[in-house]
Amino acid sequence: MTFKVDFKVRDYECDLQGIVNNSVYFNYLEHARHEFLYAHGIDFAQLAKDKINLVVMRSEMDYKHSLLPGDEFYVAVEPQRISRLKFAFKQTVIRKSDEKVMLNALVIGTSVNEKGRPFLPEQIDNVFKTTT
Repeated sequence: MTFKVDFKVRDYECDLQGIVNNSVYFNYLEHARHEFLYAHGIDFAQLAKDKINLVVMRSEMDYKHSLLPGDEFYVAVEPQRISRLKFAFKQTVIRKSDEKVMLNALVIGTSVNEKGRPFLPEQIDNVFKTTT
């Protein structure tokens, strides 16, 4: 089942062209990933306190269409297991009014311990086990 987070474009997220600035999409995607993790019992802030840091290794974004001020949309999140130490979030930004895909993204990450070495803590491993 796909996880979804609802949003509405705020005026200040738009550039001089009157469309959502490309950099703002990174914020939308990150917020949706954090909400996904939280919904699965993973507190991003608590992980950091425990010296477990989730890190993005790669982001791929395919911009399809532009969001405009006031557009209501959602970000769909689908977790994917890449390897023993890597996981990915397939994310799609969809405008609600017509279900049009505005952006497709693949964000690949891992987690590192306090020494900066990659490892997957059990709670993260469990979220991505069911998606292989």
